[in-house]
Amino acid sequence: MAISKENKDFIDSLIDYYISESEAYTQIAENFVPEVESIPDTAFGIITGCVYSGFLQAYQNQQQTPSLEDMIEFNEIIKDRAALIKKAIIEPNKEPSKETDKENSDDSETEIKEDD
Repeated sequence: MAISKENKDFIDSLIDYYISESEAYTQIAENFVPEVESIPDTAFGIITGCVYSGFLQAYQNQQQTPSLEDMIEFNEIIKDRAALIKKAIIEPNKEPSKETDKENSDDSETEIKEDD
């Protein structure tokens, strides 16, 4: 069983939402200093955790359980958008559009790695 188009669209919309609200999650992460060493990594973890929770909730609302294949596909979706999430955390005022996300995901990933 693969993730349905409806659920993929929902996951994408969650990611878009959390990207648009990345500043708020960075502020939450800042509350954990000095316990955390990296505010951007902590914010990234919070955001991906929220998306994951929404993913699981979507399945629960449909009275389903995600399969291992669904979980692997979910992780691929997150990996594909990870550089964009990280960029939104590091550069919160420069939010790319969804269309730009897919076109520039490879470039964005390279930029983020160079900055780290």
